[in-house]
Amino acid sequence: MSLPPDAQLALDTFTQPQSWEQRARLLMQWGERLPALSEEEKTENHRVHGCESQVWLLGSVVQESWQFRAASDARLIRGLVALLLARVNGLSAEQLQQVDLPDWFKQLGLSRHLSPSRSNGLNAVLQRMRQLASGTA
Repeated sequence: MSLPPDAQLALDTFTQPQSWEQRARLLMQWGERLPALSEEEKTENHRVHGCESQVWLLGSVVQESWQFRAASDARLIRGLVALLLARVNGLSAEQLQQVDLPDWFKQLGLSRHLSPSRSNGLNAVLQRMRQLASGTA
């Protein structure tokens, strides 16, 4: 399966040899690219449970492909979520079920920097996306 254009851009950007400080700065820049959610959208219904930080997620189908929007109160998490959105936006519900989250962050060279709680939180976000896509949310 080929990568969505934003995912390919993320891969090209993050696979350049860099220090962790440079990667952290890049992560925060990616997080700033997320379109802001309104306060009305930051409801308990949209909050992802299983994250230590506050994360809100909304999804909709556009021309048979899923488009997600998200926000977080933590800058690094916002960046990680932005990279996850780059990987999944534009996928069908079926393709979304096949996304390998650990492999994606490994490809980006970020897996060793993900604490267990961050990994769990990102997994919770992906699970929530899959629930929305399957209509079980």
